[in-house]
Amino acid sequence: MYIIYMIGHSHHKKLLTLFILVDNTRYLDVHADSMELSEETVLVDCSRLKSAVWKDFDRVKRGDTCVAVCKHCKKKLSGSSTSGTSHLRNHLIRCRRRNNHDVSQLLTSKGKKKEGSLTPVNYTYSHDHTKTDTPNLIRYEQSQLKDGLVNGTTGNFEYKRSRFDLARMIILHGYPLAMVEHIGFKVFVRKLQPLFELVTLDGVVADCKEIYVKEKQKVCEMLDELPGKISLSVDTWTAKGDGKYLCLTAHSVDDSWALRKKILSFVYVDPFQTEDVVSEIVMTRLMEWDIDRKLFSMTCDSCSIHDSIVCKVREHLSENRFLLCNGQIFEVRCAVNIIKIMVEDCLEALDSTICKIRESIRYIKSSQSIHEKFNEMVQEVGADSQKSLYLDNPANWNSTYTMLDVALEYREAFSRLQEHDFAYTMCPSDDEWSQASTITSFLKLFVEVATVFAGSKIPTANIYFPEVCDIHLQLIDWCQSRDELISSLSLKMKSKFDDYWKKCSLVLAVAAILDPRFKMKLVEYYYPQIYGGDAPDCVDIVSNCMRALYNGHDVYSTLASNSQVGGSDGGNDTRDRLTGFDRFLHETSQNQNVKSDLDKYLEEPLFPRNVDFNILNWWRVHTPRYPVLSMMARNILGIPMSKVSLDSVFDTGDRVLDQYRSSLSADTLQALICTQDWMRNGLEDSKSSSSSSALAICYDAN
Repeated sequence: MYIIYMIGHSHHKKLLTLFILVDNTRYLDVHADSMELSEETVLVDCSRLKSAVWKDFDRVKRGDTCVAVCKHCKKKLSGSSTSGTSHLRNHLIRCRRRNNHDVSQLLTSKGKKKEGSLTPVNYTYSHDHTKTDTPNLIRYEQSQLKDGLVNGTTGNFEYKRSRFDLARMIILHGYPLAMVEHIGFKVFVRKLQPLFELVTLDGVVADCKEIYVKEKQKVCEMLDELPGKISLSVDTWTAKGDGKYLCLTAHSVDDSWALRKKILSFVYVDPFQTEDVVSEIVMTRLMEWDIDRKLFSMTCDSCSIHDSIVCKVREHLSENRFLLCNGQIFEVRCAVNIIKIMVEDCLEALDSTICKIRESIRYIKSSQSIHEKFNEMVQEVGADSQKSLYLDNPANWNSTYTMLDVALEYREAFSRLQEHDFAYTMCPSDDEWSQASTITSFLKLFVEVATVFAGSKIPTANIYFPEVCDIHLQLIDWCQSRDELISSLSLKMKSKFDDYWKKCSLVLAVAAILDPRFKMKLVEYYYPQIYGGDAPDCVDIVSNCMRALYNGHDVYSTLASNSQVGGSDGGNDTRDRLTGFDRFLHETSQNQNVKSDLDKYLEEPLFPRNVDFNILNWWRVHTPRYPVLSMMARNILGIPMSKVSLDSVFDTGDRVLDQYRSSLSADTLQALICTQDWMRNGLEDSKSSSSSSALAICYDAN
């Protein structure tokens, strides 16, 4: 059945618009200009014509003459049955070269009405128009598109896939969710693809959460397939207002011996909740991931809420006997965080002097004449420095160090300027300059150590031991200062450092021993300097911990291999009863003259030191030679000794959520942050592949 709406006058050449409803399923539009059409014009049914070209033409009959009107460009050709279709095919070739993709063809696709149809509404036509005028704009209302595929002659449009692509783009780049309601975005999408039904804010939030659920399942499978243990880090984020979030991140070394990390949860901390309640919430989140059997360590800050969380998790793991070496290396404190704490103490002790130096630099830079006068003072005192005065950014403590370091080179010029410029009154005194010089030397060490951490391409646990030991030795030396301010500051810093050293010295030393360039030698070098006469006993403690960890991994590897061998028997009770036998067999075999992996490793010569050494690659190559020790190395080296991202090493405060993210609900924020992390990790993992492969990873909606 055909219903034809005709607009025009029979006595004039007018632009004619036909709306044809075919079998109540779709509308076709035909625009015919420069052709006399009268009321006798009839649209001929093309469905009975066998040639495929009629899919792109409408056949119009006027009297005894048939005209073929191209659906793409509206060109009129002969539509007579005696003319054949070759000329129509030739036209389509030329027409398609001029038009890459005709939207109107997609709008009149073969899809059923429930898949999306366009209905003309609110059409108006002015009878006063001349023959050169065009009809007013026609508005189209698009019916609800269902999930699925819309087919067109020149291509396919997948509506559901496009919705997920939009959501993934928003997640990946951190765009605001409300962008889907921005008028500019709506206009852009309508022009780009009229078939795409614009998504509401609630709709894109739902899409993002659906993607989060799918990606979470993939991460669960990845964690389950890891060959080693998982170390967890806990980081605090601050939202606008009083809100805080805990970011739980899993760290591991995968089967290709590459460091991996995934954000598992982003937990909102209600300021009215007790620390015990928060700890229970965190424990519940971890249980959702089912990784308690694989947890090896937790890295956190020195604060009460983190202590409560570690205590809760340790208690759960101890009850289920999941901890190795009695949990001696389970709790790890962030190395960068302890540096930040000591830097804060330094800056606080020098606060008034820093303010004077900062204001002095501002004063000198306030006018050209003052700056020129200062340069004259520099020449008079003979200050030999090519550096320019630098004003710091208080949010980055390394910039404050740079400001102090440069200012100290011009200290005499500052003093001379005060003698000649009575308006300059904020110059530090000689004692303040002296104290600034000493504390700046402290900051220099902290900057150097933090730079090593930030500059490491592969931040494995072994790189931290020598740097932390250097800080320890310097603190011991600084505490001997005769300056009361310096000695009190040094004692204050050392007290906090000792708490860190007490919790982390063992794991730092074990990680250094697993570096084939050092083995036990690095511990034997530093410990006498740190402990003096007690060094041999301290070295023995490290050695015993090393062997206890090795034995635990040896038993674990035996149990794992037996589990794989008997995995299909279903005799779980029998295997459980023989667990004690496995331990007995391991202990009795130690008394035999068979060298363990650990003994062979420690007895062999050190690997030569070089700049390009990759410790993970070394252990990957030597896994066949040290099967048990390599398992232990995988778990130890994967511990995050610092939980601070490399780009935040010199920040003075916690990580802060922006205003947009702070306004989101907790579950939406978690979905966005976690999924963004997983997608970006996927991009980094595919850097060696082509760009198209990387996009396929991020935009796979399945």
